[in-house]
Amino acid sequence: MQVDLLSPWWIRDVEIPTRLVLAPMAGVSVQAFRRQGRRFGAGLVCSEMVSCAGLQHGNERTLGYLRISSDERPLAVQIFGSEPDVMAEAARMVEDAGADLVDINFGCPVKKVTKTGAGATMLEDPERACAVVAAVSEAVSVPVTVKMRRGLANGSRSCLELGPRLVDAGAESLTLHPRSAKQMYTGEADHSLTAELVERVDVPVIASGDVTSRARAQAILATTGAAAVMVGRAAQGNPWALREIVEGDAEQPARDEVVAELILFMRETVRELGEQRATGFLKKFYGWYLGRGRFPRPFKQELVQLETLDEVETRLLAAAPGAAEVLAGLEADQPDGEDDVVLDLPISIYGGG
Repeated sequence: MQVDLLSPWWIRDVEIPTRLVLAPMAGVSVQAFRRQGRRFGAGLVCSEMVSCAGLQHGNERTLGYLRISSDERPLAVQIFGSEPDVMAEAARMVEDAGADLVDINFGCPVKKVTKTGAGATMLEDPERACAVVAAVSEAVSVPVTVKMRRGLANGSRSCLELGPRLVDAGAESLTLHPRSAKQMYTGEADHSLTAELVERVDVPVIASGDVTSRARAQAILATTGAAAVMVGRAAQGNPWALREIVEGDAEQPARDEVVAELILFMRETVRELGEQRATGFLKKFYGWYLGRGRFPRPFKQELVQLETLDEVETRLLAAAPGAAEVLAGLEADQPDGEDDVVLDLPISIYGGG
């Protein structure tokens, strides 16, 4: 069975032009990543996790996550926490910043999140989880969605019991990554659970986990009945994976295109984070972009050792001189950022914060 990835689907009033969602990933999903994802075909992009406690306390770095530009919309901003009242207030701030959806994280398996009672821990505390969803749904007028894992332990089916209750509490869509928190990202995602969840709820279900190609996306959509697929790690430094999934275009990018996209990503990240933060943040992206046989492995190591981003950019352009022309075309199509919104506060205060 072939499934048309270009068919529209809706979450209330938000029209998603494709059935591919770019996942929220901590330390990855900055604005530059989201905007790139939209250019390459993602119908919906998501912010990285935003701490509701950080928003409550006015943490400048946390508030900086709420920068939203018109060319990345529709955008879901994902929040995490465990206190209904605090989560509700965070959701109001997210809506005020211009998010099209508020997504609640009940799936993060990382210890620094779960030890606070947030993330995947909420799957084992259904009463609190439902209270959070209800409080957030009552606090905002935009759709509220929930991303979750199968449960904490291997073999858990908590998601199937909790999912319908979250919908009753106000969730208008559910995303399921059918690995346990204990699994982290090992093993395979068990999408038989996704199919069961689809049968149990009457809202769109987004299938997350192991979506690495168009063929895999089509198979998951066909066998689960999910409304969409979510792509995460496959898109790190590889936006061409999104294009292949949406359009079926499996042509590998030329070196000039790879370098142009990387340099644009670097420049946009500096604009968002400031030079100091961006320098360290970007190092992991070098391997993601330049790997997959695109450049020799030692080249990535050479870039990591350079002290400034100007040096990195110079070295990249020396390795792929034709990238300069490609880059000029990409930058000409970029919006100027004047419509960025961060709770009506000057963006500059977050640079390098």
